[in-house]
Parts: sequence; C-alpha cells; structure tokens
Amino acid sequence: MRVTVLLPKLLCEHADGVQRLEIDVDEATLGGVLDVVAERHPGLERRLRDESRALRRYVNFYLDDSECRWIDGAASPVRDGTEIRIIPSVAGG
Repeated sequence: MRVTVLLPKLLCEHADGVQRLEIDVDEATLGGVLDVVAERHPGLERRLRDESRALRRYVNFYLDDSECRWIDGAASPVRDGTEIRIIPSVAGG
C-alpha cells in the first residue's frame, strides 16, 4: 500500500529537503507509516514522536481531512492513497 506524507518546510531539512514523501507500508496505521518514515529519515522521528514513540502533543497529523486524534491516534487506519499532512502547532505571543 502506498501513502503520501506531506511535510511543512520547517521539517524538510530532516527529510533530504523534500516536502512530499511517497511511502510503501505493510502496516495500515499511522504508526506503521511513521515507523517507515523514521527508518528513512531518522531526524524526523524525534520531531514527530517522543521517546515512548507516542505522537508529539504539538504536532498535528491529518489523514486526508481528519485529524488523527479524533480517529484513533497512532492506531488510526490508513488505506492505499491516504494523504497524511503533518502540521506543527505554532504558539507564542
């Protein structure tokens, strides 16, 4: 199964400068996709998940048009052709 991961420019430097990753996965969950991303681009792992491999609190993961935390977090299912958008939260004043 193939999914697309879209990165913001802020994270591109940790993915060989690209904003779009085409990922082939066997495990049909967001966590499975992130495992493959971490294997290919280790610099992204610590920015997307914490030490226990839980999704970082201030990073939003959208599967097509749905925020994953409203589905099932890292266990959210993905299907062939799913587009995953990663959007870090912006805070400050």
